[in-house]
Amino acid sequence: MSASRRSGTTDELGPNEPEQPDGTDLLAALLDGMDAALCAFDADGVVTHWNREAERILGWTAAEAVGRQGFAGWAVRSADAQEVEGRLLSAMRAPGRQVHEFALLTKDGGRVLVRTQSAAVRGADGKPAGVYCAFSEVHAQIDLERSIALSEALFEDASWGVVLVDADLRPAVVNAHAARALGTGRTSVLGRPLGELLAQGVEELESALTHVLAEGAPPAPAEIWVSVRTPEGEQRRCWRCGFVRLASPLAEEPVPLGVGWLFNDVTEAKQAEQEAALLRFRTNQLHRAARAAAECEDPSEAATVHLDFALAGFADHALIDRVAGDPAAESDGPVRLVRVAATPSGAPGPSLLTGQAGLPVRYAEGHPALQCVDRTGAVRASVGAVPPERAREWAAARQWPHDAVHALCAVLRSRGRTLGVVTFLRGAGRSQFERSDAVYAEDVAVRIASALDLAGVLRR
Repeated sequence: MSASRRSGTTDELGPNEPEQPDGTDLLAALLDGMDAALCAFDADGVVTHWNREAERILGWTAAEAVGRQGFAGWAVRSADAQEVEGRLLSAMRAPGRQVHEFALLTKDGGRVLVRTQSAAVRGADGKPAGVYCAFSEVHAQIDLERSIALSEALFEDASWGVVLVDADLRPAVVNAHAARALGTGRTSVLGRPLGELLAQGVEELESALTHVLAEGAPPAPAEIWVSVRTPEGEQRRCWRCGFVRLASPLAEEPVPLGVGWLFNDVTEAKQAEQEAALLRFRTNQLHRAARAAAECEDPSEAATVHLDFALAGFADHALIDRVAGDPAAESDGPVRLVRVAATPSGAPGPSLLTGQAGLPVRYAEGHPALQCVDRTGAVRASVGAVPPERAREWAAARQWPHDAVHALCAVLRSRGRTLGVVTFLRGAGRSQFERSDAVYAEDVAVRIASALDLAGVLRR
């Protein structure tokens, strides 16, 4: 059944002459293919067109609707028919579109609140020839308005980052929060590869986006560590990310438009978790070291046990130097340190007593270990960003293993006396020692000093 009422006649066709669709057929096909509910009335208020979307909403087919006089008695209640017809036909005398809301009846007797937009149809002489009306269910319109309002709120007021990434993995839309997190403006980020915005973590992020495009959103948020390039330098951040695949709602088959990427900065919370976990680990290591040292008959061996347990996850090498001479005796000369124990250099293994009882280590003036004795406190040192050759020279000049680039010296004290120094060393690829590391090193130093003082090693 056509979506419109046929009028006029057609000429007879010859046997070889194909039938050509007239304008009415084309109009009916066009109306049926549209997503909006459409109907039209002539100047007398008779329904002339009725498309499939109107049939879907109200249940009346084109055959049942076309040719009826208005909506009275079938599509609206009798009490409302005159008012509804007056509103619709008033569009013939008004300029522009007229918007109204009223209730229509479905074929099964239900009521649907619709929002209509109607406008006049003029004939060749310019006079009103009828009215066309487009209508939709109000709840669908409200849903659309809510979706638009939600989108605008996400991109303007949201307290987390929202980025629409296209199928080429480039930002297409960015909200203000995301632009601040990326250290750039909302427009300058558009269309740029993510590798230009992130120094680290871009591979993991692009892998997640590619997976979402191909397979859909993951079941749970992902936490991704990234380094953001900013005018102030690289900033290490942890983002908790959620992803949704975007597809065109207008296509019959889902066509991927990109990925909606939402993220929230959880760097401070993750750092707090890491610090708490590290503190628990170190406390557990000290407890295990104390239990293992209690089984050692030789106090010197107990000291190296403390050192070995402290090294786990903390440093790559460790050295113990004692103050030469009697620590209780006053001396105006420079402090001399003698090597007592050290971890093997270049190979894994437990810390060992060196046996170099009377040979002072040739530490140059200003050496971190000597500073530690003078200050009676922890001293940190680092080679900084230099070529590998310079780093090896720096370590060799300080009598440390060639791969050392960061150092932390903690004083060994027992019964109020400075007895020596323990030095922890980290190689390339490890972070510098922090203040929290110094607290841990000083705690370890107290335990080592007590064990070695008991053995008499520091009093030779």
